[in-house]
Amino acid sequence: MNILQKIVADVQKDLVFKKQITPIKTLEAMPMFTRQTNSFRERILGSTNGIIAEHKRRSPSKPNLNFSLRVTDVARGYEKAGVSAMSVLTNQQYFGGSLEDLLLARQACNLPLLRKEFIVDGYQVIEAKAHGADAILLIAACLDRDEIYHLSTLAHDLGLEVLLEVHNAEELQKSIMPSLDLIGVNNRDLTTFAVSTETSMKLADDIPEDFVKISESGLSKPTSVLELQNCGYHGFLMGEHFIKTDDPGEAATTFIKELLS
Repeated sequence: MNILQKIVADVQKDLVFKKQITPIKTLEAMPMFTRQTNSFRERILGSTNGIIAEHKRRSPSKPNLNFSLRVTDVARGYEKAGVSAMSVLTNQQYFGGSLEDLLLARQACNLPLLRKEFIVDGYQVIEAKAHGADAILLIAACLDRDEIYHLSTLAHDLGLEVLLEVHNAEELQKSIMPSLDLIGVNNRDLTTFAVSTETSMKLADDIPEDFVKISESGLSKPTSVLELQNCGYHGFLMGEHFIKTDDPGEAATTFIKELLS
């Protein structure tokens, strides 16, 4: 069992209890559930930098990225820096996140927010909407085609956009469908944790032009982003580069200035 399979198994166990504690009707009654969402896709396409800045406290490969920051400060800092959008990890066990982080980020900024989670059940899509998300992440490696269709269609019905994450050509080919908005290529090998932007470069031409192309992980230099822009990518998910600093907003500001210069 690799790390992704283990995470998904734990998420499925947690969902049994979550559904009992907070029924769908309760989620649908939350104030954020009727909120008009921001278009993640349009914000990326209209941006000069395409940066999607992330908030997380740890990861399976790095158990202590940053536990000292408040998500509200991070969100405000990212918005001031001029990033295109923000990704919020909501998985507690492996990333130190929570749905409260998503809600607090929503209250602190007007950026389009991505709920980054291991979504395997429609309940989690409804959770995302109820806590202020504008888009959800679906990971092709842990979903079959029918599951991707069901979850992405539900997301659209709720006014959410969908970022599908793939790691290779096989995952991409099994997953392409009209109910997706953005396709992200994760440069991290989930079995070895090795990272290489060559993964994004190899898959760039395989992603149909209908979808907004996102490169994820392993991006720490403006030159890497520029290289990927030349390959047709529109957005760049920065998972660790900003959040591991004392001031992620300032780090994002510096990065964007260097990128645009």
